[in-house]
Order: sequence, then structure tokens, then C-alpha cells
Amino acid sequence: MTIAPKLHQYLDDQHADYDVIMHPPTQSAMQTARVCHIPAGCMAKAVLLDTPDEYLLAVLPADRRIGLTELRSELGGKPRLADEDEIIAVFDDCAFGAVPPLGTGYGVVTIIDDSLLNQPDIYFEGGDHSSMVHMNQAEFARVAGQTRHGRFSESTALLD
Repeated sequence: MTIAPKLHQYLDDQHADYDVIMHPPTQSAMQTARVCHIPAGCMAKAVLLDTPDEYLLAVLPADRRIGLTELRSELGGKPRLADEDEIIAVFDDCAFGAVPPLGTGYGVVTIIDDSLLNQPDIYFEGGDHSSMVHMNQAEFARVAGQTRHGRFSESTALLD
């Protein structure tokens, strides 16, 4: 499979400059980063949340996890993780667990963790478990558009 059709269309509509990198099948963004020998901090993962008003796509580095307290402060409300059926319904052209971080292409409000802003390159799942999209930071920021930013992740190293 190549990248998800809606993601491909969104990137084309934005005239995005990106590369698609094929890799052996993986089951997580962290595993993709390891297999592809890229820093986990450059690998963006997306987590679909359900808020009282709408879905929200939280985007953070693969080596971090959502800090719910911080995210509640950013949002002013309490989100919950979307369930499998909700994720499949919203990202209907993606494999489960391979959600791309550009929610705008799927009509989903997106918030990006500030820790991704320091990375020179951004990599992310292309909608399946064997393709990855790469673009430089400036291009990712341009394509993400007026996406909200905040500090809502914590290092997984603190959890070990």
C-alpha cells in the first residue's frame, strides 16, 4: 500500500514537498523509528481524542506520551481517547494504528506538541504500517497550517 488516499490528496492540494519511504511492516511509530534508524523525537505520532465538542488529533513525538493533565490545561476540558471504531470511522482510508498527523486533511482539529518544533525533519506514518512520509520542519509547519500548538507530552523515559 502507498500512503492513504486522503493524505495523498491533502499533500497534493498543499503542493507539499515530501518523500515517501517504504519500510518493513511495523506496529507502532516508535518501532518505525527504530527500523528506519531515525531519532524517535523526529517521528510524529497521532492520537485521536474525543472532546465534548469534537474530535481532536494530538500530535507528539514517538518517544513521548500524552500528559493528560497538561492537555486538559491546554484545552480547558477533559478529552478521552477515541475508541477503535471511532478511529476507523474518522481515518477510514488508514490502517488501524497508522494515523497520519495532519488532521486537517481529515476534517479533524489538530494540536501539535511543542517538542516537535525543535526537530529539523519530521517523519510520520503514511496511513499504513509500511510507508512513512518525510518532510523538513518548515514544510511540515506550512502544511499543518494554523494548527494549534501546546505543551502536553511527557518523556517515556520518565516512566521507565
